[in-house]
Amino acid sequence: MGILNVTPDSFSDGGKFNRAEKAIHHAQQMLEDGADWIDVGGESTRPGAKSVSVQEEIDRVMPVLEGIAGSLERFSIDTSKPEVAELALKAGVGMINDVTGFTNPQMLALAGKYKPQVCVMHLKGDPKTMQNSPEYGDVVSEVLEFLNQQASLLRKQGLTSDQIWIDPGIGFGKTLEQNLEILRNLDAFTMGENPVLLGVSRKSFISKAMELYIGEVSLGDRMPGSLAVQTIGQLRGAKMLRVHDVKEAVQAAILTDLVG
Repeated sequence: MGILNVTPDSFSDGGKFNRAEKAIHHAQQMLEDGADWIDVGGESTRPGAKSVSVQEEIDRVMPVLEGIAGSLERFSIDTSKPEVAELALKAGVGMINDVTGFTNPQMLALAGKYKPQVCVMHLKGDPKTMQNSPEYGDVVSEVLEFLNQQASLLRKQGLTSDQIWIDPGIGFGKTLEQNLEILRNLDAFTMGENPVLLGVSRKSFISKAMELYIGEVSLGDRMPGSLAVQTIGQLRGAKMLRVHDVKEAVQAAILTDLVG
């Protein structure tokens, strides 16, 4: 799954593709590079990010979706706003990726009405506050319990288990050690009936881990760590990888399949 942020403030590529023509070109390039899905988001969910209005998010994402040549079935809308999700579904997108895990009843109802693919992600708190000392009793069991609970609610809306992807939300309301604990125990998530989508690309936990051993690693130098953790996740059963660097990630994924 290639990441397409049409925002001015996303943590890694904010402002890079916030003009429709640039975003459309980048989406096409990611598909050519081997992406199976393109995830289009109009609101940053980086730590500390402020929310935007429904209309502003619509104004960011819809020109891109409307400008895509051909079918949008391989496109996902990354949103927690029902109004944005419904417009995208009406345009033809094939998936809703909700970082708030379909905790909004309106999002559940939309999933039941349109029955797209969905991704349920775990997020503790909200993007503005999520990294303010997140605490868990047992991070693996608590995250898994939430994801299973939300998947059950989606099945009650008529979706099948293979339509419901679960994402443990690496970096979303979790410390370095909590992220690593989830990754060490990813089997707990991948052994269930819902396929796992894993998003680790360029995330800050990579730099935090490197600081313990080799010193500061800049955002632009996180690709090796991203590919390493992606490969570990794939070997432990993750079925989809959400990435910024599609060409490099596809090569790593193909070789992991061939060798692993």
